[in-house]
Amino acid sequence: MNNFRRALIIGITVTMVLAIGFGLTGCKKKEEAAVPAVEKLKVVLYVNGTLGDKSYFDSAARGIDKAVKELGIVGKVVEGGYDPARWEPDILQLAEGDWDIIIAGSWQLQEYLEKIAPNHPEKNFFTYDTSVTYANGGLDNVYSMLYSQNEASFLTGALAAMITTSDLPLANAEKVVGFLGGMDISVINDFKVGFEEGVAYIDPEVKILVAYAGAFSDPAKGKELTLAMFDQGADITFNVAGETGLGGIDAAKDRELYTLGVDSDQYLLFAETDPKKASFIVSSMMKNVDFTIFRAIQKHIAGTLVYGEAEVLGIEKGGVGLADNENYQKIVPSSMRDKINEISKMIVSGEIKVGTAFGQ
Repeated sequence: MNNFRRALIIGITVTMVLAIGFGLTGCKKKEEAAVPAVEKLKVVLYVNGTLGDKSYFDSAARGIDKAVKELGIVGKVVEGGYDPARWEPDILQLAEGDWDIIIAGSWQLQEYLEKIAPNHPEKNFFTYDTSVTYANGGLDNVYSMLYSQNEASFLTGALAAMITTSDLPLANAEKVVGFLGGMDISVINDFKVGFEEGVAYIDPEVKILVAYAGAFSDPAKGKELTLAMFDQGADITFNVAGETGLGGIDAAKDRELYTLGVDSDQYLLFAETDPKKASFIVSSMMKNVDFTIFRAIQKHIAGTLVYGEAEVLGIEKGGVGLADNENYQKIVPSSMRDKINEISKMIVSGEIKVGTAFGQ
């Protein structure tokens, strides 16, 4: 009997311990389930073209990639192609989707954002290289990024002028430089104004050849126009033409003359795949779309991004600049590089005021 009672007591004790254990485990699971999961910020970039231009659109895409890797967002790039009929319905579909931030840059998309953003106040929108017209109202959820491309183009022009008047190996005896624009529009002409003023700052006698391709996706036309400028005595050209400008770089390779890239560090983009082509790219006027998109997402996460207005990003804020890479240091003598740095500081301080094509 005593043995039976002892066994019974032990059995009851074990059962109670197990019950308490299961109960505690169950409570723990319930507590964990009650904690809401933190959703990642969802950001989509819409480009009204295609990736692979090794310039403008690729730079924007790098900004998203960097934010995915370093900020932990969910990011996607949507290529809209070059058919304007697609752009508005595409952006509308993205605004109606599960995205927190919709990024759509360039002047060609401005009117669509002005129509769509007011109808989706729960979403946030970025645009770059243009600004929506805030006076229209209903755009308090839009952040616009403008670039002082004229400032960095001034540096590019100064560099081109110093090279064409130098005794560098590929410079000829003529004082001639070239400017290739994608289209005759304000934003491209803002590059041109800065470039022309930079050239004149170094030597007002340098002749500047100007050509517009009428498109941003025609490398063959870009090459044809750049070859024509080389035929007229230019020994260095500056391409501001997106994918069209790749043809200008091809022309520099064919003639073995200098060229200047745009938007991205185009020397680095070709250094491994085509080192000969890369060797003629002295530097690039950097419109740091990648950096500024990443910066805006970072500020949004921190709660410090100001919507409902445009921000101008120049040399001082890292929005634009001149690529300083191994090829630049190899080709350009230190005295010229020092001069470029001096001019850059004078622009930031306001001692040099660069003109603009906007408002003209």
